[in-house]
Amino acid sequence: MTNQRVEFSKIYDKYIGKIYRFVVLKVSSTEIAQDICSETFLRGWESFKQEKVDNPQAFLYRIARNLVIDHYRQKGRTRIVSADSVQIIDNRSQVAEQAALSVDMDQIKTKLANLSDDYQNVIIWRYLDDLSIKEVANLLDRSEDATRVLLHRALESLRKDVNSI
Repeated sequence: MTNQRVEFSKIYDKYIGKIYRFVVLKVSSTEIAQDICSETFLRGWESFKQEKVDNPQAFLYRIARNLVIDHYRQKGRTRIVSADSVQIIDNRSQVAEQAALSVDMDQIKTKLANLSDDYQNVIIWRYLDDLSIKEVANLLDRSEDATRVLLHRALESLRKDVNSI
């Protein structure tokens, strides 16, 4: 049991930031995002205790995605993401790129909320969480080709919406 706790705490440390960012982009409140994130890891831990999870990242994203869906089913609310509620930091970017990114990020975060769930998910996972096409395809239960098409359509939809500003 102790080894399981140590192993799961490593999983938690590795994925908490990504799961939280994914959830906060989906819901309108940081408090709700924190609750959903906590529930995600609680359910992940309960499953982890029972059996070995082969792909913890995909498993946690599925739990989080389902909890977000459940949240909106229970509340019957519309998703609104405040541009001020999320900060996205890209440690790989240079200072000039970060400045340019921050100018556009407010618009993109607002416009991201207008996309369908599948489009939001594929963009967040590919570009914000830096997952490979193969990893995103696994999360979406799609082929890599279908995921590439979905990503292309999502980006086109986002681009059209951003250019309409």
